[in-house]
Amino acid sequence: MIRTILLLIATIIVLPVVAVYIDPHPLQSIQWHMLQNSFVIMLGTALSCFTLAELTKNCSQVDKIWSIIPIVYAWYFAYASEFNPRLVVMACCVTIWGIRLTYNFSRRGAYRLKFWEGEEDYRWEVLRQNQLFKGKPLRWTLFNFFFISLYQNTLIWLFTLPMVMAYAEKPLGAFDYIVAGLFIVFVAIETTADQQQWNYQTEKHRKKAAGEKLEGEYAVGFVRTGLWGLVRHPNYASEQAIWLTFYFFSVAATSVWLNWSLAGAMLLMILFKGSSDFSEEISGSKYPLYKEYQQKVGRFLPKIF
Repeated sequence: MIRTILLLIATIIVLPVVAVYIDPHPLQSIQWHMLQNSFVIMLGTALSCFTLAELTKNCSQVDKIWSIIPIVYAWYFAYASEFNPRLVVMACCVTIWGIRLTYNFSRRGAYRLKFWEGEEDYRWEVLRQNQLFKGKPLRWTLFNFFFISLYQNTLIWLFTLPMVMAYAEKPLGAFDYIVAGLFIVFVAIETTADQQQWNYQTEKHRKKAAGEKLEGEYAVGFVRTGLWGLVRHPNYASEQAIWLTFYFFSVAATSVWLNWSLAGAMLLMILFKGSSDFSEEISGSKYPLYKEYQQKVGRFLPKIF
């Protein structure tokens, strides 16, 4: 996990800079304004998340806005472009994704009337107890600032930046509609995966609370049916596919298959690799059958052989 974090930080510094310089399409002044203004929003959001996390000792402040702040960026980009049709379509896609994910997060107790309160992701507490951070509050504070707050907010900002590249005179075409359709399909798959997990965990905890014996799949302790029987993290796989698909709006606008705005989607894939490693390490220590599940079922893609 720590090595993944260091790789992410190094990549986020190097990759966008190199990509901007090799891209054959120089940015227009309006695109530079989009970048500058959205960067200011990102920086203010990151500093707010860090401050609230330090004051409340709840490091899930970025988690709370993960599905909300991209909507802000998306509609800012649409507004700055004077509601360019392609950017409006992209903003609508992001809004659908954000509303769905916010709902899923809210039903797990993430939000309160005092928005800085709410349930903290259990993995942050596990990481606090790691020998790297346990008993070292300054080190944890630095980690909170540079990775939890600043890095993750920068990543969120980056994976919305295909909207900047998608600003073009080229009208909407068939490719745009195909990309929008795929985006919605992956949102639907992610919704299904989250619902299957919700149903399983809700029933498992209901049985426990009622003192009922856990039998069958509920005795296993983790969901491994439905989409979870095809891949171990169908929700993570869908999330990566959503933002990789989103990048292709910029391809539709520029007719160039590779541009610097791909950086966000690529970095997100690295983040999910590290995040799933960490989650599976915890699950493997809790559930005896999890290692067998890992051997039989692929992480993000189905195992063919």
